[in-house]
Amino acid sequence: MCKDAYPYDLHSCTCPEMKAEDIFMGKYFGTDGFRGEANVGLTADHAYKIGRFLGWLYRHEEGEERCRIVIGKDTRRSSYMLEYALAGGITASGADVYLLHVTTTPSVSYVARTEGFDCGIMISASHNPFYDNGIKLINGNGEKMDEETILKIEDYLDGKTPEVPLATRDNIGCTVDHSAGRNRYIGYLISLATRSYKDKKVGLDCANGSSWMIAKSVFDALGAKTYVINNSPDGLNINLNAGSTHIEGLQKFVVDNGLDVGFAFDGDADRCLCVDENGQVVDGDGIIYIYGTYLKERGKLLGNKVVATIMSNFGLFKALDDADIEYEKTDVCDKYVYENMSKNGYRLGGEQSGHIIFKKYATTGDGILTAIKMMEVMLEKKMTLSELAKPFKKYPQVLVNVRVRDKGEVIADADIMARVDAINAELGSNGRVLLRKSGTEPVIRVMSEASEKEICKKCVDELVDMIKAKGYAV
Repeated sequence: MCKDAYPYDLHSCTCPEMKAEDIFMGKYFGTDGFRGEANVGLTADHAYKIGRFLGWLYRHEEGEERCRIVIGKDTRRSSYMLEYALAGGITASGADVYLLHVTTTPSVSYVARTEGFDCGIMISASHNPFYDNGIKLINGNGEKMDEETILKIEDYLDGKTPEVPLATRDNIGCTVDHSAGRNRYIGYLISLATRSYKDKKVGLDCANGSSWMIAKSVFDALGAKTYVINNSPDGLNINLNAGSTHIEGLQKFVVDNGLDVGFAFDGDADRCLCVDENGQVVDGDGIIYIYGTYLKERGKLLGNKVVATIMSNFGLFKALDDADIEYEKTDVCDKYVYENMSKNGYRLGGEQSGHIIFKKYATTGDGILTAIKMMEVMLEKKMTLSELAKPFKKYPQVLVNVRVRDKGEVIADADIMARVDAINAELGSNGRVLLRKSGTEPVIRVMSEASEKEICKKCVDELVDMIKAKGYAV
């Protein structure tokens, strides 16, 4: 059993040094990059300046003779604008840009770490609507960029550091088509399958996003009978009633077509949620349980531990206890899950939302890789997804997002936090309440889990009403 006992509170993270108030939140960059409405919160000027600074940083501060940066993007209309702005800034500073074009976030991570790039950039707002966009920075090891570098970029954006020089003559950078890198990533995914998918009917929901060509190519190559929805991006329909945030479409599609399994990705395909043959959802917690027990059975679960987050369902920890598997809990964000795994040598971790990290194979969440690993368990154990997920019983959960003027004020309110503690004491080992700040929006997430949904709703309603009564909500 995990060293952190039930019930959980806001500060219930695994690493003793990590507190909720320590979660990185810069002026521009949050836990998952620089995100905002395109040309409102995130403009082409921002992108150009980020490119200018990164191109200069690796050439001069890091001492690189010739800096190489790889860029990928999702299918949003604004992704092209930001791609060209970034490329312009990078080449103006004397670095070279390699373009993967429309691709997934994990592919940028893979190419950056396997082909010797100084860093990678993914242009995506993940599961957000088309009018938002984001800039995700990835270091040369394929990991999310360190906070020190991000703070330097923020200082440059705010004019707190001197203007970096423009490259001239033969020092000006060039732009290179690098679609071959994306193709190598596809080949890598195919190589990870342990068995043929022949005669397996697999549904894929590509969210009209980054996976729209890659996912089908992989499953077709592995022999599956592949059925695809939401694979016609037009720049405006990414995540629109599609993908992992609208999984009801895939649920119906799997049942209507008698499929063996379905996989839903988000806009940049670093998430995956599963649908079993009966149309029931298996989320990130279920995936962690299924693959964690699979590794344990084969003696390959290093440390006998998996890594989850404080938002993982109560039922996951109960099921892991029953399977004699230990666990760590981090704050929400695959960045913190990965840091814990890397520090302690664990192989499996992730989030309820479907960010799953298979440390042996990747340094970030990878939706298509997750689908491949679920197929591996189904085929090796000769079981359906519903049979594999059966021991994992989810607790009823209610989650309400409250838009507020200042997230920090809410978390710092002694009355609100005292009431959180009191409710957790009342629920004891039968449930919990949790307040946490969104890493990407001006939102407080109020969540409760308990044996009955009515209890969850009562707890959440009380805290939401308290936040509103104190004037924090907008």
